[in-house]
Amino acid sequence: MRSTPRTEAFPAHTPAAAQIFTTVLSHGPLTRSDMAGRAGLSAAAVTKAVRPLIEAGYLVEEAGDEARPAPGRPANSVRVDGGRALFIGVKVTGDEIIAVLTDLCCRIRVARHVPLPAREPKPVLTAVADLVHELLAEADGFGVQVQGIGVAVSGDVDRAAGEVRLSPFLEWRELPLAELVRTETGLPVTVDNDVRALTVAEQWFGAGVGLSDFAVVTVGAGIGCGLVVHGKVVSGAHGVAGEIGHVVIDPMGPLCHCGNRGCAEAIAADPAIVAAVRDATGLPVADAAQAVELARKGDPGAREVYARAGDAIGRAIATVANLLGPERVIISGEGLAAYDLFAEQIRDAFAASAFGTAARCDLLTRPLPFDEWARGAAATAIQSFIGGPPHATG
Repeated sequence: MRSTPRTEAFPAHTPAAAQIFTTVLSHGPLTRSDMAGRAGLSAAAVTKAVRPLIEAGYLVEEAGDEARPAPGRPANSVRVDGGRALFIGVKVTGDEIIAVLTDLCCRIRVARHVPLPAREPKPVLTAVADLVHELLAEADGFGVQVQGIGVAVSGDVDRAAGEVRLSPFLEWRELPLAELVRTETGLPVTVDNDVRALTVAEQWFGAGVGLSDFAVVTVGAGIGCGLVVHGKVVSGAHGVAGEIGHVVIDPMGPLCHCGNRGCAEAIAADPAIVAAVRDATGLPVADAAQAVELARKGDPGAREVYARAGDAIGRAIATVANLLGPERVIISGEGLAAYDLFAEQIRDAFAASAFGTAARCDLLTRPLPFDEWARGAAATAIQSFIGGPPHATG
């Protein structure tokens, strides 16, 4: 019988302590003065928040030659001890399960990939539990406890309830995934939409660090979008904020699985591109790799499909820029394998559709393997462990 892993409570008993810790996690090492300035807190509040975190070993004071003495208060930098705790992140795709073991700074220590055994919940849960227990065995070698699991899946996910309301790629509905994984593993579990989880990782550890307002747009099996507004990852009142894949680009366009016509996803997601290339060329194109190969060889039909996809993506991104005015849009996803085929159309359509100063938004392409999506799931587990609010709902 598998033993139940031991976990501990994070010693941040106030919102200020959680805020200070996440500030150091994303921006550190920092002096106490730097923490106060970034967090908008008084020096006394910072001192009160930092003390128990240092005593518990989550923060470490660096006493080096560069420390600047200050009367009455240490001016040494403080950093997070990444090795103080471990976390597991799991990303479930339509084809495989990716699991990673990360430290408290969300650095990947071990990664595992297994094929998806089937799409029914029971075999997926069994495979996830087996991966988790493999990684728990790996964690023993680090001599540190795993404090939580994050699971990321595509679709409509209610993080607060731990429920997958609808995942079209997996054909799951109303699945209490957090409870099921918790029962299988004995660990605290956070379940979130995969793009929102990736957005958390980008906000805390990636290309969104230091930005108050940005978006992550993913291109691949679907078109996804994670939003950060005023420093909070936004899920919306019903948990589906950022669904730009279902912004209608062409009302007379192809039918989308959501029932509408001409959605960005029905034009620019990989399955839509493969189908359109097949129709345009009359060739039995099996997957995105074959579609890309045809386009790169100069097939006019395939190249036109990618041009149209780029136009749709650019218009969808412009919609985000017009509505929210982000400082940056990070473009990622497995669909970036074809980026050279539609980069120009994305930027041209964005420039044509973005209104006024919204066009100043920085478009950053950031290819990320699925290990990084699993890392995003781990980031949500770290977020839950620290106890800060996961994201805004309004």
